[in-house]
Amino acid sequence: MRSVTLAPHPASPPGPIDTLTVLLDRVGEALWLRFVVEGRTRDVVWPEPATPTRADDLWRHSCFEAFVQAEDGYVEYNLSPSGQWASYRFDRPRQGMRNAVVVATPPLLNVAQGRLAVEARLELPTGARRIGLSAVIESVDGTFCYWALAHPSDNPDFHHPDSFILDLP
Repeated sequence: MRSVTLAPHPASPPGPIDTLTVLLDRVGEALWLRFVVEGRTRDVVWPEPATPTRADDLWRHSCFEAFVQAEDGYVEYNLSPSGQWASYRFDRPRQGMRNAVVVATPPLLNVAQGRLAVEARLELPTGARRIGLSAVIESVDGTFCYWALAHPSDNPDFHHPDSFILDLP
């Protein structure tokens, strides 16, 4: 098992979150992820619980993401604390977007005072080799903070090829 820490984008306003850590472990052709958020979690807008199904536009609110580089492009996974999820395949950065056939188990949510964790299992695409991890955090004051392993551009861009910095375990 591996643990990594995400950092807020330098252009993001200060927010209620102090730390965002991700635990990950590969099990065959699947990846287990646990995003752990610590800070003033009551000051974050968390999506309401929903039926654990595939849904679009989850990234428009607080959401956790994984971007997996594959042989022929990459796959984006969106994991909402609501229990919903999505996966999309891209040929190149932000080009050729379509629903991916790989799935995520519905995210599981654990909440404690000052801490929230979202856990999911992702089916990996063929040839998966590198990953980028990120999160969108919406504050109750209406601002957004963008967290990632790397921020290679002036604006938050989780699709940037230089965001895929972690070799898969």
